[in-house]
Amino acid sequence: MKGRTVKLKEAHRGNGAASVCSILWDNSGGLLVTACAGDSTAFIHDAVQPAKPAKALRHHREGVTAIALNPTFDTLASGSIDHSVKLYSFPDGEFQSNVTRFTLPIRALAFNKSGSLLAAAGDDDGIKMIATVDSSISRVLKGHNGSVTGLAFDPKNEFLASVDGFGTVTYWELSSGKPVHTLKSVAPNCDSDASRLNFLSWSPDGETLAVPGLKNDIVMYDRDTAEKLFTLKGDHEKPVCFLSWSPNGKYIATAGLDNQVLIWDVDQRQDIDRQKFDERISSLSWKPNSNALAVIDVMGKFGVWENPVPCFMRSPTDGAINHQTRTGNGLLLFEEDDKKSSHSGSLDEIMEESHGDSIPVSSKRLRKHSVLDKSDEDSDGFLEQIVSRKRSAKNKEHLRFGGGTEECESSVRTVRPKLQEAFQPGSTPVQVGKRRFLCYNLLGSITTIENEGYSHIEVDFHDTGRGPRVPSMTDYFGFTMAALNENGSIFANPCKGTKSMSTLMYRPFGSWANNSEASEEVKAVALGTGWVAAVTSLNFLRIFTDGGLQRHVLCLDGPVVTAAGFRNKLAVVTHASDCFSSGDQVLEAQVFNINDRTQLIRCRLPLSPGSCLSWFGFSEEGQLCTYDSQGVLRMLTNQYGNSWLPIFSASKAKKTEDENYWMVGLNANKLFCVSCKSPNSYPLVMPKPVLILLDLKFPLACSDLGADDLENEFIIRNMHLYQILEKIDENAAAGLDTSALDDEAFDMESAIDRCILRLISTCCNADKLVRATELARLLSMDKSVKGAIKLVTTLKLPILAERFNEILEERLLNESKGVSNNSSVMDVNKAVVIPNLSSPQVFATAEASKKGKNAEHEESKERKELCGNSSNEAEKSQAATIPFSKMSNNHDRSEKVIKATEKELNKKSSKEEDKQLPVKGGGTSNSSSIEVVNQKHCQRPINPFAKSSNKLEKSSTSLLDSLKKMKKTDK
Repeated sequence: MKGRTVKLKEAHRGNGAASVCSILWDNSGGLLVTACAGDSTAFIHDAVQPAKPAKALRHHREGVTAIALNPTFDTLASGSIDHSVKLYSFPDGEFQSNVTRFTLPIRALAFNKSGSLLAAAGDDDGIKMIATVDSSISRVLKGHNGSVTGLAFDPKNEFLASVDGFGTVTYWELSSGKPVHTLKSVAPNCDSDASRLNFLSWSPDGETLAVPGLKNDIVMYDRDTAEKLFTLKGDHEKPVCFLSWSPNGKYIATAGLDNQVLIWDVDQRQDIDRQKFDERISSLSWKPNSNALAVIDVMGKFGVWENPVPCFMRSPTDGAINHQTRTGNGLLLFEEDDKKSSHSGSLDEIMEESHGDSIPVSSKRLRKHSVLDKSDEDSDGFLEQIVSRKRSAKNKEHLRFGGGTEECESSVRTVRPKLQEAFQPGSTPVQVGKRRFLCYNLLGSITTIENEGYSHIEVDFHDTGRGPRVPSMTDYFGFTMAALNENGSIFANPCKGTKSMSTLMYRPFGSWANNSEASEEVKAVALGTGWVAAVTSLNFLRIFTDGGLQRHVLCLDGPVVTAAGFRNKLAVVTHASDCFSSGDQVLEAQVFNINDRTQLIRCRLPLSPGSCLSWFGFSEEGQLCTYDSQGVLRMLTNQYGNSWLPIFSASKAKKTEDENYWMVGLNANKLFCVSCKSPNSYPLVMPKPVLILLDLKFPLACSDLGADDLENEFIIRNMHLYQILEKIDENAAAGLDTSALDDEAFDMESAIDRCILRLISTCCNADKLVRATELARLLSMDKSVKGAIKLVTTLKLPILAERFNEILEERLLNESKGVSNNSSVMDVNKAVVIPNLSSPQVFATAEASKKGKNAEHEESKERKELCGNSSNEAEKSQAATIPFSKMSNNHDRSEKVIKATEKELNKKSSKEEDKQLPVKGGGTSNSSSIEVVNQKHCQRPINPFAKSSNKLEKSSTSLLDSLKKMKKTDK
C-alpha cells in the first residue's frame, strides 16, 4: 500500500451492522456532510476546525440513506428509510420542508445543474422529478424493475442516468421524460444486500458515464450513444461499489468490496495509488479545491485522505470544469440561462430554456448512428470519429461565442480555504434550550442559558472557599464570550446589525463597573491583574483598566483568533497570512507586558498538519501553551530562540479511538481536561463535567532501551529546572529573595540525578556503555557520581567504573581551580577577610559575631550532608573489589588531588593573610574586639543545564574546610 494510512473517526453510531453511509464536501472545502442508514441523524462537520462540534440534523425518524447538495450549495436534501425527503438550508442546517413522501425507503437523490429539479428514487416504482420551487412533482419516470440505487444528472442538463439493484442502467431524456438507452445487467447485482448500492457518475465535462462493471472493473460509456468506450481494470479483487470523479475529470476514485480504494489516471487507464481499510468504504467525495479525498465506511467512520494524487502529478483541481461564477457577496450563481430556469416550476419550461438553440438530442443520436452504420472500421476507428466530432463541436462553440477564452477562464472558480474564526478559550457552542459554557478554566466557570429576550448567567468556582459567592446575572445584552480570574469577570457580545455596537462589561467581584461600547465588533476578550483587553473586528487591541478607563489602543497585523491573560501578561493570536493550499492555518502569537508597555515575544504559532487552534492560555506557572484539534499540547520556551515544545499528544494518551480531550488548563506536571466521547467534542453543563488529570509526556521516538518513561521524565525535569533558573535570574535582577527558588532548584537537580542513575542502570543492562558515560557527565552532584561508580562496580563493569572515576577527578580538579581563582575576589562593602588556613576560624564583621558559633555548627552539618562522610566513602571504596591495579589506587589519586588543592590555596591565602582590610566601626582584621565566626554560604551543586548566577557561586572557605575535614577523616 502506498502513501500514509488514513485515520478514520466515528461520525455515526449505528446498530453495529454494516449500513450504507454517505459523505459530501461543500463548495469551499470547509464543511463535510455525513449520513448513515443506521442513524436517523445527519451531521455537518467543520473540516477546518475538527474539534468544533458537528451540527446535527435530527428530523428523520429512521436512518438517512441518501443526501445531496444543490449546485449553489445553499440547500441540502436528505432521504430516509422513513419514506420522506426533506430539505434544509445550508450550511446552517435549518429545516425547510418535507418535499415528498414515498411508500417505501428512499435510496438515491440528485439535483440537476441549476438546482431547479430534484430527482428522488428508491424501492418504490418510479423516479420522482420534483420542482424545488414549490415542491411539486413534475414527472415520474418509470421503467426499472428493481430498486433504483443510483441517480446522476449529466452536467449539460440533457440526460438523467439511473441504475437499479439488478445492474440495469437507463438514460432518460429530460425534454421528453422517455428512456433513450437501456443497458441491462451491465452492473453487479446487489438487490439482496441492503448495505450495498449500485452507483454511477458522469464525468465533469458530461461526455462519459462511469458505471461499476461485472469484472471488478469500471466501464466508461459514451454520452450520446451509450456505447462502451473503455474499461479501467486494476487490482480490485471484488466488485466496485462506489466511484467519484475528480473536479477536473482527470482522475477517478473507486471503492470496492475488497475494502480497497484505488485512484485512477483516466487518460493512462491505470491506478496510481491505493489504500486498504479495515471496513468497506461506502462513499467517496473529492475536495473541490485541493488534493484530498473524503471517505466514509459502512460502520459510520469517516476521514480525509490527504494527497491521494502524488505531488509530482497534475493536481485533481487543476483546470476543473465549473459553470458557476462568484458574485461580490460570495454567493454562487449560474449563468443567465440557469438563472431563468431556476425560477420555473414546470419541467417542460425548464427543458426548453436549458436547451435553447442546441441541436435536438434525437438528431444527435441519429447522426451518430448513421456514422456507426457507414463506418467499416473497427471500434478504435469509431472512437476516433467520436472524439474528432466532439472536438469539432467544441471548436464551433468556441467560434460561435467569439473566442471565449476569457469566459472559460472566468468559469473556473478558485476557492481558498477559510481562515479559522475567532474563538474564546474554554467556551462551548450555542445549544438551543440548553445551558452552555462562556468560560471554563481551573478557577471556575461561567454558564449561560437563553430565554425569551434575555439570558441567565451564573459564575461558579470549583473551590467555593477560594472565591467569593457571585450572584447570578440577568443578561439583556446577549453576551457570547467571557473570561474569568481571581479579581473579576469580563463579558462581551457581537454586533447584531450594521448600526448596533458590541458591549464590553467588566464585573469585579466587589462591585459593578460601567459598560463600554465599541462601534466595531468584539472578537475576543482577556483578563489580567488590573487590566481588561478586547480585540475587535477592526484589528484593534483595546486595553482598559478595572474601572473602564481606556488606557491603550494597539493595531494588530491580522484578524484575531483568540486571546488570553495572566497577571501582567497578555497573549494574542492573529492570522499571519492566508491559509496554505492544504488548508493549514498560518498563525502568529504576540505576548505583551501591560505594566511595562513592552512586547515580550512575537513568533509563529505551530499547528499539526490539517488542524486548527482549539485552546490557548497560560499554565499556572505562567508558561504560554496551545492545544490544537489534533490533540497536541505545546509550551513556549525561550530555549533555541522562543521555540515551542510538544509536551503532550492525545493520540498516545487516549485509551479508545472515539475518546477526545477538551482542554481546561495545566500546571508544571499535569494536564487538566474533560474526556468526551465522539462525536461529542465538548462537555455539557449538566451533568457537571469531571476533570481528569493526565501526565505531561513528550511524543518521543520509541526508545531502544525500553525506558520511554525514564527518558520522558529526564526531559520534563530538565525543562522545569530551566524554568526555575529563569525565575531565579529574574528575581535576582529585581532584588527579590531567591532562597525558596534555590531550594526548589536543588530538589529538582537531585531528582534529575536520581533519574539519570536509573537510566545509567538501564544502559548498562542493555550494553549501551557509551550512552552511560554521557549520562554520568550530566550528573550534578559529586555524591551522585560516586553512586554511579558503586552501581557499575556492582554490575562488574570495571572499565566503566574507571571512566566514572576519571569524570569525578576531572570535576574535583576543575572545582578546585575555580575556587582558587575566586579566592582573590573580595567584596569590600561587606568587609570580608581572607581566612588564615592555619587557624580553624575565620574573621568577619562585628555585626555577625553573636551568631558565629551557631553558623559554624550549621555549616559543618550542611557540608557533611552535601559532601558525605569521606571516611565512609573511602572504606566502602576499599571494600569494593576491582580486578585491575589502576582502580586500587583511586583513593590515593583522590588524596593527591586534595593535597594539591590544599597546597595551592594555602599558598595564595598566606600572601593575603598579612593584608589588613578595614572593617565596619574601625580597627583591623586582627582586632581582639571582633569575634570569630564562620560565614555560611549556600553550596548548591553545579548542573550542566543550569545558568550561572552570582548567588550560586561557592565560597572558597567552605570548599577548603570540606577538603581539610575529608583529609583528617581519611587519616
